[in-house]
Amino acid sequence: MPSVASRGGRNRRTVNEINMVPFIDVMLVLLIIFMVTAPMLTPGSINVPTAGKSSRPPSKNIAYVLLDKNGDIRLRTGSQEQKLGLEDLKAAAQSWQQGQPEESAMQIQADKNLTFEAVMKVRSVLQDAGVKRVAFGVVTSSH
Repeated sequence: MPSVASRGGRNRRTVNEINMVPFIDVMLVLLIIFMVTAPMLTPGSINVPTAGKSSRPPSKNIAYVLLDKNGDIRLRTGSQEQKLGLEDLKAAAQSWQQGQPEESAMQIQADKNLTFEAVMKVRSVLQDAGVKRVAFGVVTSSH
């Protein structure tokens, strides 16, 4: 009857191992589910906003706001060019717009080394002045 004594529990060793078979079974089932569903998924697409295209680009009714590398602002309308501050630019833009047709535009031409913040300040002033069409351009330094 030695086998009875071993069944009593005193001589029985406890197993401190994790049974990996159920874990592997679950992982294989998940792998199969992902392999079946992955081809059915459509790749995500991002809707990037686009700028509206004009039906007619302005031909000759363009005023240029020139920003040099020092941040100085000049307004060129036709053959005239004047140096302005941000405060004066709003009034000059409003007065220029009054005699122009609706398709007229202002183009901001900034030095490529100028900060984005300086360009956006000018854009904000033009927006406050009621300018409806604004274009952007880049001017490289002459030095």
